[in-house]
Amino acid sequence: MDALILRLDAPLMSFGGVIVDHHNVTERFPGLSLFAGLFANALGWKHGEGEKIGALQDRLIVASRWDIEPEAIIDYHTVDLGQPKMREKGWTTRGEPEHRDGGNAKFGTHIRLRHYWANGVLTTALALRDKTLPNLATLEAALQQPTRPLFFGRKTCLPNAPVLMGSASGDDVLAILKTIPRVQCPMRPAKGRQMAARWPAETGDNREDQLKPIYDQRDWKNQWHAGRRMVAEGLIEEASSCS
Repeated sequence: MDALILRLDAPLMSFGGVIVDHHNVTERFPGLSLFAGLFANALGWKHGEGEKIGALQDRLIVASRWDIEPEAIIDYHTVDLGQPKMREKGWTTRGEPEHRDGGNAKFGTHIRLRHYWANGVLTTALALRDKTLPNLATLEAALQQPTRPLFFGRKTCLPNAPVLMGSASGDDVLAILKTIPRVQCPMRPAKGRQMAARWPAETGDNREDQLKPIYDQRDWKNQWHAGRRMVAEGLIEEASSCS
């Protein structure tokens, strides 16, 4: 199996999750929808091309690990919808007017708690289920010269460094990930030789307690999260140290 090696390094990252009340939570690891969106941005695809993005999402195979563990933080937001400017029609990035209708909530003050991972470094081995287009070479070229700026979950989560680290081959994405040296950062030293990781449930000899269901896929045509799959989570040893 051939795979691209990606490194997610940013002051803030957010991997999406099921919103609970006013909490915009983040998952422990990036999901398939994040990588599909990342590549769609790099390729210059648009939101309206939902079937194309969804088809790419269905082909992705990923294994990820935290080289440097992040810190969980929460960003506190309020918005006063009673302001005069908030009572008028606004414009979205899609160029269509948008305003709130009905109910007392349309003019109240609303709270949002946005969850982030801060100062972490994550490495991913990413492969495709078949060799149709876009193939790994196309995705690699797009990351080298992305059509639009890349971000990790939210538009404010900009990378510190290039996302693409190279490519590698192995039996599966987990085996490939285990061969990639752990990143070293003097300002954010790693603790211990083990790293928290997630990989496909069908990969490796997994214990029952390592398996868990996740909901990390997006219906790109209708713009909501959908789809359940099984993954495995556990600790893996670093391959070797590097400077």
